[in-house]
Amino acid sequence: MYNNIYRNKKVFITGHTGFKGSWLSIWLQTLGAKVCGYSLKPNTNPSMYQELDIENKIEKSIIGNILDYETLEDSINDFQPEIIFHLAAQPIVRLSYKEPKLTYETNVIGTLNVLEVARKCKSVRAFVNVTTDKCYENKEIARGYKEDEPMGGYDMYSSSKGCVEIMSSSYRRSFLQEEDSMSMATARAGNVIGGGDWAEDRLIPDCIRYINQNKAIEIRNPIAVRPWQHVLEPLSGYLLLGQKLLEKGKDYAEGFNFGPNEESVLKVSEVAQKIIDNYNKGEVIVHKKDNLHEANLLMLNIEKAKTVLNWTPTYTANEAIKETVEWYKHFYAKDTDMYQYTIQQIKNYSSKMN
Repeated sequence: MYNNIYRNKKVFITGHTGFKGSWLSIWLQTLGAKVCGYSLKPNTNPSMYQELDIENKIEKSIIGNILDYETLEDSINDFQPEIIFHLAAQPIVRLSYKEPKLTYETNVIGTLNVLEVARKCKSVRAFVNVTTDKCYENKEIARGYKEDEPMGGYDMYSSSKGCVEIMSSSYRRSFLQEEDSMSMATARAGNVIGGGDWAEDRLIPDCIRYINQNKAIEIRNPIAVRPWQHVLEPLSGYLLLGQKLLEKGKDYAEGFNFGPNEESVLKVSEVAQKIIDNYNKGEVIVHKKDNLHEANLLMLNIEKAKTVLNWTPTYTANEAIKETVEWYKHFYAKDTDMYQYTIQQIKNYSSKMN
């Protein structure tokens, strides 16, 4: 898989204590990579990072802030990675209303810090810069956004990621044109679901919490439409993009969307009901909305990833929800080794990849 490109490769991941970072750390571990993670402490309890003891599964785990330039620089220079996956972020839309300064500092200046250190570290050949589907100027139109459409964002989180995309494009043109410089691409994914996410104000973790507390599931925006995908879908895209950057360099140093097929674009209410159906328990009630703006419609066009990278989604929304619910069922039943179970889910997914 991935031409064995990651076997014995030194891979540096920012945000490895988060939901996607934890899954990526485990997947890279199974691919034979030497993984060094750099991140703040997990901000949820429980967290996948702690529950699966990822600190002791990877080569090195550093608790640090991407805004701490000196520590970040020391960490990358000491490890001498060949590729960096930058996932560290303030990722919650609603939190960005409470913490706009922190959101911009982390997402924009933090990313610039990682790029600066990576550019000056001679071992780094490839850089996968993870942003979001919310980076686009969302006019809530009934089609997916293409990679060359305008960046924007209504809220501070979305606009911060639009800024990251603009800054990354400028950075590439300013500093990464030489053939021997690192190759940097950006990756934009939609709403990811999967076991091990306990973040606040996210639909799946909220549903799981309510079900396990025997409470009705409260949803704020039942008609909102999102592209739902299992966490392994975008991660498979990031890994493929990393492979191409390592093999072909500048040919792939641009932005790519990684989203589901159109049939996996569902309303929030539909997803909540499918979780209940898979759990065989629970009910949904609509909670009174507050005045914080959240988009009603957002989709990605993934033709470029399909054509250029030969990447396609593997799971339908139904399969993604089923895999997610099964993970949580086993976790709360305490009937299996969750690290091994997670590896098995990765193997199952990999065996179905196109």
